[in-house]
Amino acid sequence: MASSDIIRPPTEPARSHRRLDARRNHERVIAAARELLAQHGLQMTVPQVAERAGVGRATVYRSYPTKDDLIVAIVQEQFQQLEQRTLAALDSDDAYQGLRDYIPDLLEHLTRNRGLAAAFFEGRLVPAGRLLELIARLVEAAKPSGRIRQDAGELDLRVVLCGVIRQLITLDRWDQALWRRYGHMVLNAFRP
Repeated sequence: MASSDIIRPPTEPARSHRRLDARRNHERVIAAARELLAQHGLQMTVPQVAERAGVGRATVYRSYPTKDDLIVAIVQEQFQQLEQRTLAALDSDDAYQGLRDYIPDLLEHLTRNRGLAAAFFEGRLVPAGRLLELIARLVEAAKPSGRIRQDAGELDLRVVLCGVIRQLITLDRWDQALWRRYGHMVLNAFRP
């Protein structure tokens, strides 16, 4: 075998360039998936993501073997952000005011992200239980104000809040003002 026939491993700069290129591709895939998930909800497709990211489908599948894997990665990150918003409301000096501001804001936020809204009410890909537990804690914290029903609990929250979300999604109604209006109606359901 001649010395020119020996396969040499790539040099460090070549490996580094590939890693950088792979990282950029991954970032483009995530950004494209976030946008498409927000616009189209759970109906987005991997080919759409690849096209928007400017990469081949194989590039997407390398990191995310299924569409659900990609959706879960995006939605988990978004649920963590919602949890942080909920914790901020819990840290409010006035828990009732925190709840009053939070619920309509949450619903309006969900109108801007159809995939997150669907994941919230479906619970199939990413369970919303932790987030709902935090919202229930916010309801509990607001009870001493006297402006929240003393018998309101997590089940009520799941039925009323998730019911509103589910119906608006089912009816394909995405107007932010409408969702905010229903946020206020949810709050009214919890008043004594």
